[in-house]
Amino acid sequence: MALLEICCYSMECALTAQQNGADRIELCSAPKEGGLTPSLGVLRSVRQQVTIPVHPIIRPRGGDFCYSDGEFAAMLEDVRTVRELGFPGLVVGVLDVDGNVDMPRMEKIMTAAGPLAVTFHRAFDMCANPLNALKNLADLGVARVLTSGQKSDALQGLPIIMELIAQAGAPIIMAGAGVRAKNLQDFLNAGVREVHSSAGTQVASPMRYRNQGLSMSADTQADEYSRSVVDGAAVAEMKGIIVRHQAN
Repeated sequence: MALLEICCYSMECALTAQQNGADRIELCSAPKEGGLTPSLGVLRSVRQQVTIPVHPIIRPRGGDFCYSDGEFAAMLEDVRTVRELGFPGLVVGVLDVDGNVDMPRMEKIMTAAGPLAVTFHRAFDMCANPLNALKNLADLGVARVLTSGQKSDALQGLPIIMELIAQAGAPIIMAGAGVRAKNLQDFLNAGVREVHSSAGTQVASPMRYRNQGLSMSADTQADEYSRSVVDGAAVAEMKGIIVRHQAN
């Protein structure tokens, strides 16, 4: 059966995903940045309360995936922390200035991760040559690659995703970016073994008092009084599609 991974930005969202049939969770913070390393408090609370596999992301900032020495040192510390807390895997990606997998740095990450299953995230979609990148990641022992097929969403990138899946000895290819119930069958029919979705929806803040005259965000148009959460019904719908596909 295909595996359903849900991207979660809090312990509450992780529990919602678990209760509605998610097989694994990618744990992040900062959805508007595309996912950053969760806080230690979130890591510990999720580790204590969520029973399905959880893979925290190791990403110190938004933007590109070519990091300074200081940023990379912090990433290694975060990898060690995730390992010490007992998580079964993590999500990470590092590129060099030419858009290649940064092999020396990824080797250090793999050493620090030890037995943890390592997913190389959508930094893969910023690589100059995806087939070369995939071979390098296979050589490193990376367990899986999260990719949209180097397109803005995975449905557009499905031809490249299928080409990646066909490579012998490659890591598991997990399709992500824009995967929803309405297009999930396309990925299952193509033979995708793992799919990744935020299953997200916006919820309003419970605050009654609202100061509309200022913003805490650098984006002055940002809505301070809503946040992204996992839609349990969307998770359950996707899991149902997967189960029915398997039965057929």
